Amino acid sequence: MNDKKLRRVLVASLVGSTIEWFDYFLYGTVAALVFNQLFFVTEDPAFGTLYAFAAFALAFLIRPFGGIIFSHIGDRIGRKRTLVLTLSLMGLATFLMGVLPTYQAIGIWAPVLLILLRLIQGLGLGGEWGGALLLAVEYAPKEKRGLFGSIPQMGVTLGMLMGTLALSVMTLLPDDAFLSWGWRVPFILSALLVVFGLWIRKGIDETPSFKKIKEKGEVPKLPIADTFRYHWREVLIAIGAKVVETAPFYIFGTFIVSYATQNLNFSERNALLVVTIATIVTTIMMPIMGAFSDKIGRKPLYVTGTIFMAVYAFPYFWLLHQGSVALLFIATVIGLGVIWAPITAVLGTMFSEIFSAKVRYTGISLGYQIGAALAGGTAPLVATALLIRFNNSYVPVALYIIFTAIISLIAVIAVKDKVAKELDADDPLVQTKRA
Repeated sequence: MNDKKLRRVLVASLVGSTIEWFDYFLYGTVAALVFNQLFFVTEDPAFGTLYAFAAFALAFLIRPFGGIIFSHIGDRIGRKRTLVLTLSLMGLATFLMGVLPTYQAIGIWAPVLLILLRLIQGLGLGGEWGGALLLAVEYAPKEKRGLFGSIPQMGVTLGMLMGTLALSVMTLLPDDAFLSWGWRVPFILSALLVVFGLWIRKGIDETPSFKKIKEKGEVPKLPIADTFRYHWREVLIAIGAKVVETAPFYIFGTFIVSYATQNLNFSERNALLVVTIATIVTTIMMPIMGAFSDKIGRKPLYVTGTIFMAVYAFPYFWLLHQGSVALLFIATVIGLGVIWAPITAVLGTMFSEIFSAKVRYTGISLGYQIGAALAGGTAPLVATALLIRFNNSYVPVALYIIFTAIISLIAVIAVKDKVAKELDADDPLVQTKRA
């Protein structure tokens, strides 16, 4: 494939992933600002906020089901068609959120419909990640697979940045205008992004790996059954490996905002600015780390990052407690941009290399989404609960970060690198069946 087509594949992978995560994070950002007043209306606003965030967490729990549904389609019909479905589903749900009547207009149906749309978002995202990743990895030259696999991972941080930026602009409106219609604008305009994403993806062909399977007539009838029969160990590896990638991310990027403002007396503006800048640094570091993995291997880079994550847990909180904005910035940039970036940059590629092409979509989606459900959506909740239980001591939270690192290190012990090897040269599922 020529360089022009490869660039289009990478753009299609990144754009779709970014749009999905933009839509996904948009809800989380708006939840506390608006939804507790317009949809989850209660006598105590704190309960409204709680209900809004509960709906946020529900999407994590539904994501594995989205992974199962759409990965089945991806392994049976193809990666490209599935990505069109997931992007369309996510885009429609987000647009409908933007035009949804409030509690004052339709009563209890307002929060019910909002939760339903949030669950649809979770389903869409559950299927999108695996497809976007495979679009990049299965097209990648063997010597650049790490770089290609890191590109869709950038969608997570870019989507978060876009959501934050869009709402920052809208909050410049007077409070009444923002509450009345301003918050709806990013949701509605996201439809334009979806159209652009679909246009980009329309111009690409099915991935080489899936084409080979289809030509040989080896498309599995029930991919999830083959996955659990031949690849249950790899699914467990992926779930365990995901833990250190997701829990610390939500601690460094989400929990830190409330912890820094409520426990350490930093201003909300400074806390958000620090996280935003650190996220930009992280986005830049991802392709650099992905390319580096093509030289030294995925596993060495992942293991190094995970060990540093465990070592950094206590120094991270020590830096925060110095009360300096500069040290808050340094602590967050080190956590996200230096330590977390190499872990997330190689994660998807490493997952792809341990699964057979026949069930690769299903395998990586199950591992990623179950790991996210277990560790991602609960991380800020666990960290907050530990603070309450242990009189605001950060020690249990630091130990929690170390615990996630240990789980992931154990999970990847048996992983073998396929650096500079053809992705499908030694198909583990074919070998298992022949044996």
